[in-house]
Amino acid sequence: MNKFVMANDQDISNCKVTDVYFEKTEKFLRKLSVNPKVTMEITAPSTDYKFINFTGLNDVISLLKGKNVNLYSIPEGTLLKNRDMNGVPVPFIRIEGNYLDFAEFETPILGFICQASGISSYSSMIKKVLGEIPFISFGIRRMHPAISPMIDRSSYIGGASGVSGVLSGEILGIEPSGTMPHALSLILGDDQAWKIQYENSKFRVFLIDTYMDEKFAAIKAADEFPDVDYIRLDTPSSRRGNFANIIREIRWELNLRNHQNVRIMVSGGIKIEDLPELVEAGVSSFGIGTSIASAKTVDFGMDIVNVDGNDITKRGKFSGIKNVLRCNQCYKLNVVPHTVSHKVCECGGSMENILTQYIKNGNVIIKEDISEIRNRSISQIGNILNL
Repeated sequence: MNKFVMANDQDISNCKVTDVYFEKTEKFLRKLSVNPKVTMEITAPSTDYKFINFTGLNDVISLLKGKNVNLYSIPEGTLLKNRDMNGVPVPFIRIEGNYLDFAEFETPILGFICQASGISSYSSMIKKVLGEIPFISFGIRRMHPAISPMIDRSSYIGGASGVSGVLSGEILGIEPSGTMPHALSLILGDDQAWKIQYENSKFRVFLIDTYMDEKFAAIKAADEFPDVDYIRLDTPSSRRGNFANIIREIRWELNLRNHQNVRIMVSGGIKIEDLPELVEAGVSSFGIGTSIASAKTVDFGMDIVNVDGNDITKRGKFSGIKNVLRCNQCYKLNVVPHTVSHKVCECGGSMENILTQYIKNGNVIIKEDISEIRNRSISQIGNILNL
């Protein structure tokens, strides 16, 4: 029995988190000795995101490793629209095998990619707005702790400069990022809290709004520790008024006292629509939590498109096994039958298939590390994401 109300690795691998109708379907088909070879594709025919940063494939691969299936997928960290230039839904994943070998995994497969891709896509939108201004994923306290590494991993792939979770840092192979909590000032007082933070941190950030007015606390912190890296505001909404004007006031007072080097970081309820004005007001770094962690999911669906060599699917879907061609110059997408692997784009560029095989007969044949995935994502945000 699990200590917490959550599924563990074994529960997921043993299909205990599937929807019950898959369990019933498997029993019916086994009773009839029916187990056809099928091809299933995962698409997102509708979404709120102009571009999807596809994320979560790592867990799908772990789930299907050792199963007698072939898996093709868009690489993680790839940004693309949900439909091609002709309006055909893009297959992000294709799975081939006997239906009963993977039928019950549909629920966790979709769960792995729907939420992760939503978080990563929202994070990429923030990255596009902020450019080189860093932001840290602060949102794991707003969601179930069991999924905190997924939240941080997805936000990091999407463009976050760092993550706050200790376990997340271990999994990603990076040092977690954090400043100081209000609790430190409440227990020690601002002066002692700032002093111990200053003396024991490589990256010195002072939280200044526990007790004092933000402007006067900022002046005090900068006067006492003139080479502090950042002062951070986590001002609650009930005290904010016009937050951007508070930032402008602080920036003016710091500059007036020759503290141009002391930068301003803000956190607490920050959403993407808040960013342009806060940047203009003088914010140099952000801690963004709830809006990233609770980003709208991408509603992927998984459908049979071929049964025993016959192209067939349900109403509203496109039957047949497909490839996804993308132009190396204009990045247009073209969904085509799987017999087509390349063509010349109307812009003159070369369109190549970006669906890549990751599992062959149950064996993982490609394994990517987090830096490769994130680099792919960051480069594409700069090249193709046009909000």
